Amino acid sequence: MPSDDTARRRALGAFLRSARARVGPADHGLPPGVRRRTPGLRREELAQLCGISVTWYTWIEQGREVTVSADVWVRLAQVLRLTRAERHYLFSLAECADPDAGRLDVIALPDGLADCVDSIGCPAYILDQAWNVLAWNAPLLHVFDGWPERGRANLLHYIFLEPAARRLVVDWEERASRVVAEFRADVAGHASDPDIQRLVAELQAGSALFAQCWTRQAVVDREGGLREFQHPADGRLSFRQFTFRLAIRPDCKLVMLLDSASPAI
Repeated sequence: MPSDDTARRRALGAFLRSARARVGPADHGLPPGVRRRTPGLRREELAQLCGISVTWYTWIEQGREVTVSADVWVRLAQVLRLTRAERHYLFSLAECADPDAGRLDVIALPDGLADCVDSIGCPAYILDQAWNVLAWNAPLLHVFDGWPERGRANLLHYIFLEPAARRLVVDWEERASRVVAEFRADVAGHASDPDIQRLVAELQAGSALFAQCWTRQAVVDREGGLREFQHPADGRLSFRQFTFRLAIRPDCKLVMLLDSASPAI
């Protein structure tokens, strides 16, 4: 029985062969040629369009253990004219972060998704890869005392640049320090994105704590756990945080805050 890694590489090769068969030479302005026994692009044509060697590409399709840069996967996805879902599948099989993932999706959420968040009974919100808050519900507004309706809807901006966060978040400095490490892990594949770079520069200039933590190079998972707030009207509030990736927007996360006294989901 093949190992998991061998099975993954074989699945990747099979997917590339299937995608190559759907793209013809005319799609890229190439002559049709003669004696074309199979549909789609030949390996030689695909390799030429991507600027890589035929032998190397053949090894990828054969499932051999080769090292491929993210830039090559991007070119393959473009030449093969992959859909967003197919491109996500390609990068998942390749075990590589898509450097253009954030630019492939529109800012607006798919129809109905904001309504889904609004229907959740506990505080809930959706974050994109730059930690912009794209949707939130009324319980979240209550816990955060009116944010993000009042002020910039970016979680990092709120935590580090709005004084209200220091009063609301219990153990603010400890939580803020961990948030930086979570964010660094979250954007590892998008460090060159202009929006990410602008946000990091703004936070470094405006918050000494963020600047200090960012230079530490610490990385942790966004694991959830206990979150406590000192609410101006309700006093101490305790929640357990759960985070979910969205299948229809893999660049986004749904975050839910369940009352710490509620049973686990």
